[in-house]
Amino acid sequence: MPGRTSKQANPGGGRGTHFFLYVEGPRDEDILKTWVQRISRPVARDLASRVVILGGRRPARAEEHFRSARGAVSGARGLVVLDRDHHTEWGEGATNEPGLEVFVWARRHIESYLMVPSAIRRALRGVLDPRVLDSWIEEHVPSPEDEVAGRSVNAKRILGSKGELARRLGAGVSPAAVARAMKLEEFHPDIFALYERIREASGLGGSAPATLSRHRSLETNSSRGSTRQLDRDR
Repeated sequence: MPGRTSKQANPGGGRGTHFFLYVEGPRDEDILKTWVQRISRPVARDLASRVVILGGRRPARAEEHFRSARGAVSGARGLVVLDRDHHTEWGEGATNEPGLEVFVWARRHIESYLMVPSAIRRALRGVLDPRVLDSWIEEHVPSPEDEVAGRSVNAKRILGSKGELARRLGAGVSPAAVARAMKLEEFHPDIFALYERIREASGLGGSAPATLSRHRSLETNSSRGSTRQLDRDR
């Protein structure tokens, strides 16, 4: 069977039993689980055993796994989360397998949503001289309000053990560490959009928090909005 689950899939009953979330790699899994944990701990717990790692940008592998894993279950659902990269194929929407859909990040990579100066500072607190770090951020990290730059920057070349931060400053920061350092009000609307897709496709977590509905409205006006009310839903 292609792909691998990060944990043993839950064969028992309960909501979302026949739901699979497909991600490109372990780092994507760590980041997504961290974000979902911040938004809703119950959903994060239910989702933990339903993640399948594809080993790269391999949506066809997700189709094959889903076709095999769902068996005769007509209500099985799945969601494939892909980086946009430079690709034009495999856009948003349905696949050749009924019940399996695709979510493609609007920005280049999932790491693109970690380009949050304040979160990077918190993740590296005590590791680098704040003045040196501030200078580096000013040079390499676009403003969170600059969506054009946010979509074009290659975040994978900036963060990580072999990224520009590690090479130039002698200290790397794991993307998962930045994700853990992010506050809810720093989450991009795309993160909430994915969370809602997961919740709706899986049947996990009941109704969407009211704040997500407000984010949908704010997103049309390119606004970040406030998300502090989400803490009540965790």
